[in-house]
Amino acid sequence: MKDQRMRLVLLICLALFGLPATAQTHRAGVFDYYVLSLSWSPTWCALEGDARGATQCDPQADHGWVLHGLWPQYHRGWPEDCQSPHRPPSRAMTRDMADIMGNAGLAWHQWKKHGTCSGLSAPDYYALSREAYAQVTRPAVFRNLTKPVKLPASVVEEAFLKANPGWEADMLTITCRAGRIQEARLCLSRDLSPVPCGRDVIRDCQMKDALFAPIP
Repeated sequence: MKDQRMRLVLLICLALFGLPATAQTHRAGVFDYYVLSLSWSPTWCALEGDARGATQCDPQADHGWVLHGLWPQYHRGWPEDCQSPHRPPSRAMTRDMADIMGNAGLAWHQWKKHGTCSGLSAPDYYALSREAYAQVTRPAVFRNLTKPVKLPASVVEEAFLKANPGWEADMLTITCRAGRIQEARLCLSRDLSPVPCGRDVIRDCQMKDALFAPIP
């Protein structure tokens, strides 16, 4: 009887306040907007890639801001690992994304975790990801660094806003990891127009002396 009563209370709470995103059954194509995540390759290489001997970190690769992913997002929370009606990408498809994502393994992982929730086929998801990446102007100043610098994360945000007229501060967030500038994340509508980010995305790094390493 006690268990039944508790279950009834839980059902009433869910009906009154709505089911939180973390408990939802995620369905492909059901989301509110995209987050385009650009990763500063030297940071990933310093923290993970160099130890793995990743080809992405070879100086000849010359990677700066690479595409981490295009993520379907709810206004609160996000879907992941959805059941997609579409075939997974072929090795050739993931390999062809390495020029902007650094490696084919990341392209496969992004499809499995995020692309399946887009409702798109793998070719269409990768094409949309490439289109979103191409429409962002990556500030040239970061490619001109010759030595590591420490700077406020807000400087990186300001550089992106200056390079991309029409963006507003609430459409972009800069993240840090292990004391380093990690990613720039832009919120986009389904047709790839910049839109304000949800409250769980717009969490800027507050560091005043984040390390920013140059491209090798």
